[in-house]
Amino acid sequence: MPEGATDIYLVRHGESRAAIEGELFPLVNGQGDPELSSEGRAQALAVAEKLASFPIDAVYVTNLRRTLETATPLCKRLGLEPIEEPDLREVHLGDWEGGVFRAKAFENDPLYQKMQEQQRWDVIPNAESSESLKLRIGSALSRLIKENPGKLVVAVVHGGVIGHILSEASQSRPFAFSGSDNGSISRIVSIEGKLILRAFNQTDHLQSVASESHLPT
Repeated sequence: MPEGATDIYLVRHGESRAAIEGELFPLVNGQGDPELSSEGRAQALAVAEKLASFPIDAVYVTNLRRTLETATPLCKRLGLEPIEEPDLREVHLGDWEGGVFRAKAFENDPLYQKMQEQQRWDVIPNAESSESLKLRIGSALSRLIKENPGKLVVAVVHGGVIGHILSEASQSRPFAFSGSDNGSISRIVSIEGKLILRAFNQTDHLQSVASESHLPT
């Protein structure tokens, strides 16, 4: 690693509980905030087992509980307090928040198909624009890097956030890295203001954990 580079492991939170038809998830600032499922808790333990021996300097989470619940076993192993960075929260899904997105994706709703074709979240009514997403995630990532020169950090975040960061790092299409697995680990390195993609969706530590979710949640 070059001197001053920041090594960042991007962990997607564990699987959250299933959506119940007619019952929205509780919301935090308008975004769905479900807790982890039993599979998600097992994935969190597997992540902790995988990373506990690494020389990690800091662990970041968002303001949504599924990231904190995923990070907690690792933080306990490392003796670290998680640092909240709200601007790394999941893409705001507008009218499809609270679990509606999952149902629309499962049904392959025409608007969901259009969203995939155009590679823009704001095809969904009142959802976050690509421009807004780029601004807030870019700002949060810049703060994280500035605070951790020459360090190894873990950021437990969301599928949409990981997809955005990796597409920016590789200059790929916006949804090129969508669909990372719950509990997976991706890796970027920041060197002199440039992001280098080192790994995507590592899941070897999850072999004994069942998971069904491949959707942004």
